[in-house]
Amino acid sequence: MAAGDRKYSCESAAETREWMNAIADFLRPFKPLVDAHVVNFFKGRLWELVDEQWMACLRKESVENLLNLPSGVIQDYWPLSLQEFVRNLTSLVLPREQELSHPIFPNLRVSSLGSVLTQGMNMKKKHEVEILAAATNAIASGVGAQKIIDVGSGQGYLAQALSFHYQLVVIAIDASLHHADVTNARAERIKKHYAAKLRKSQQGNVHMKVPQTVTCHVLSSETLTTMSSTSSDKEYVKQSSDGSGKSTEINALESSKAGRGSTLCNQVTPLVLVGLHSCGDLSVNMLRSFVECEQVKALICIGCCYNLLSEECSMKFDVPCGFPLSNFAKPAGMKLGKNARDLACQSAERWKCLTKDAALQNFDLHAFRAAFQMVLDKHYPETLKLSPTIGRQGKALRRRLLRRNLASQLDVKEVDCSAITPEMAFQGKKSSLAQNSSEVEVINHLHNHLVPEDGPCTMSGHGQSSQSCACYNNKCDFICSSAKAHKDVLFEEFVKSGLDHLGFSLAQNINVFEIWKEIRPYTVIIPSRAR
Repeated sequence: MAAGDRKYSCESAAETREWMNAIADFLRPFKPLVDAHVVNFFKGRLWELVDEQWMACLRKESVENLLNLPSGVIQDYWPLSLQEFVRNLTSLVLPREQELSHPIFPNLRVSSLGSVLTQGMNMKKKHEVEILAAATNAIASGVGAQKIIDVGSGQGYLAQALSFHYQLVVIAIDASLHHADVTNARAERIKKHYAAKLRKSQQGNVHMKVPQTVTCHVLSSETLTTMSSTSSDKEYVKQSSDGSGKSTEINALESSKAGRGSTLCNQVTPLVLVGLHSCGDLSVNMLRSFVECEQVKALICIGCCYNLLSEECSMKFDVPCGFPLSNFAKPAGMKLGKNARDLACQSAERWKCLTKDAALQNFDLHAFRAAFQMVLDKHYPETLKLSPTIGRQGKALRRRLLRRNLASQLDVKEVDCSAITPEMAFQGKKSSLAQNSSEVEVINHLHNHLVPEDGPCTMSGHGQSSQSCACYNNKCDFICSSAKAHKDVLFEEFVKSGLDHLGFSLAQNINVFEIWKEIRPYTVIIPSRAR
């Protein structure tokens, strides 16, 4: 059963303020949960922050229903308060439905870019660049813009499509000098291809537009404003060390200060700011530049990494914060915090599309990471204060162990279960099957061959005779106990890997099994195949 429809709109300023207030009012009672981090699940006993009635219901829920919950799918038998919570939440979220048509682009023609321009792009990037390049060209034509500034240009895919395919004047800005070098090298290859085509068609004298690359940290809107007006001004531009003249490097702070109080934005040359995946405050600075600079006639911004928006002003650089941005939200004191911003970037669709196996593996990794936090809290408290990250060590570790131990586990059904201890099952050697199978195949094979569809130890009462089920039940009991032993082994290896990433080794006085034993009773809260 799907949750309720949205009841808010941002068609007007008043409606937008109403929506923002409703979101703030909704979040306020749940701030402790919103501010919590999953790594502190055991350390902070975060389950105690959830309504007891909700916990009693959800801890028994199927994995499939849990994966659908973030998408607003509720069940009739859930507590009424939980159902109402999900309905209210769904009514507040921003719409994510795809708009197949838009009044701004009623007759937009999207050109398919050739293999030379799309070299190095995956299908997603090609799709994005083709559509955004066509939209940018249409908007630039509509506002009479003579220059396009691609902010956060990366390797120059969009800038080169706009230059070579649509013959627009483009300045590609990126903070990475490496990206600028890649963009220039790629542009040279594309230029040779197009030059050959022009010679073949006897149009060799036609001037070919190539994007100019600029390396610059856009720390404020003033940097962009200055860049918009002085991109070729030698007072603010330093030529790249290779002397090619194709790439320029600008000191963001100096150019920003130079632009303050000037009338650079009053120049008449119209331009368009465009950004594909403008990260964090970059999209905010583009918005501010659009408002502040008369030269900027249009803004096309596809933002990303909203969790990287700044909320606390940096006194070092004297630049405004990225969030909140509006004059309404600022005096209202609306704040999120880092954990809330990270949580907001989670995709409900991603969870909904996960298979049961993938979800369970994900839950296991979160449990290991939260338990590892207990190790840091007990034995490395000073390190814990630094909010350490260990990257994807756990995921890589678990896949490695699954591949390594597959062969010995597959032998379970060929041996006398009573003669083997759980520990023996996880001392196997690498077989050719484990070495040659892909990680996904190994994980799926493990589940399909070792764990019954309804989970271990559930065969009785399925209609089989006790005699026919006896051997299978023995194997189930063995697998169930082996799974627990395997979790112990996995956790120890996870801890070793995590500590190694932080520059430590596992000290002999650290008993990770005791810590895992301490938190094991609470792991029943987490969906698990071994439950």
